[in-house]
Amino acid sequence: MNDIRLMFHVHRCALLLIVFLIPACIKAPPAPEAPAEPARQVFWAELPGWRNDNPIDAMLAFRQGCQALKWRHGWEAACAAGAEIDVADPLAVRDYFETWFIPWILQQEDGSEEGLLTGYYVPDLNASRTRTDVYRYPVYGVPDDLLIVDLSKVYPELGDYRLRGRLDGRRVIPYYDRAEIDAGLADVADKELFWVADPVELFFLHIQGSGRMRLPNGENIMVNYAEQNGHPYRSIGKLLLERGVMTRAQMSMQNIRAWARDNPDQVDQLLAENPSYVFFRELPVEMQSPPGAMGIPLTPRRSLAVDRRFVPLGAPVFLATTWPGDDLPLRQLMIAQDTGGAIKGRVRADFFWGMGTEAEYFAGRMKQPARLWILLPRGVEPPANKQEKSRSDE
Repeated sequence: MNDIRLMFHVHRCALLLIVFLIPACIKAPPAPEAPAEPARQVFWAELPGWRNDNPIDAMLAFRQGCQALKWRHGWEAACAAGAEIDVADPLAVRDYFETWFIPWILQQEDGSEEGLLTGYYVPDLNASRTRTDVYRYPVYGVPDDLLIVDLSKVYPELGDYRLRGRLDGRRVIPYYDRAEIDAGLADVADKELFWVADPVELFFLHIQGSGRMRLPNGENIMVNYAEQNGHPYRSIGKLLLERGVMTRAQMSMQNIRAWARDNPDQVDQLLAENPSYVFFRELPVEMQSPPGAMGIPLTPRRSLAVDRRFVPLGAPVFLATTWPGDDLPLRQLMIAQDTGGAIKGRVRADFFWGMGTEAEYFAGRMKQPARLWILLPRGVEPPANKQEKSRSDE
């Protein structure tokens, strides 16, 4: 009996030893790394080419933006000081930014600093006020039945997010997509601002957000983004890449046009793959450059479209990239004055090239890596950094 009790005691001790030793031998899985902050403060010396840029045009664009910025907390003094600067002196302008601002480099969730830069411009389209056998494709104004649902007062965490839709009885349902609008299902009768001759050029007008209508009588009228149908943007260039129609090196707006000319029977189906649809407004004749999201006329080669969740509109942004189709560095001060349906992400921007053939050439070929630094007045933090801190405090 004593032997049995002894064996039981030994087995019990061995079992306890195993129970306590096994956890010590097994390594716990590593804790997931917290995503990097959207922006990190840096020194001026870290901005490549900062001292080589002539920032006068950017300063003039920034001053225009101060009409709205000066009312925001933290921007009042910087805007007031900027109004006193001699804008004809690039050294004085550069010293102004170094005195009043702190640079923050935008970074991805993994801490990397490189993102995507594309370009946009104002296309010229031959157009007519009336439909003809040549001009058959409409440029629409905003439909009366398009609803804009703003829930920001009830759900402030949504920020500037807006829902688009239409009424179906008492329900709000998604608005018609591109294919449905083109098929005549939307209530857009009498909303035609102009008629154009080429559906592909019209599609690119939707992507650019602004365009110049060239009428038969020689008149030029600017149209500008007014609203959108609420459907997400889908890149037809990416679809052509996925289908092997062209390589990444061949991808450009110009080559998409050439493919459309060679494959007219496939154009409608391809364009319908992007459900997003843009509605326009006609601008006064005297406006020679379209307004951005701030309502201020854009400055060619100095205005930037950004994701406003990460870059406040009106903020100066230093850009480091290369020229389209070349390895030559393009490093200069820009102003965040616009947004875009496809411009989403921490390190993502769209470079405004202006109007004309040269602007079209560069905008159509710009799709390259870039780094971005936001310049913010001392004491002002990037908006996304503040949002992440508030979430971590909950």
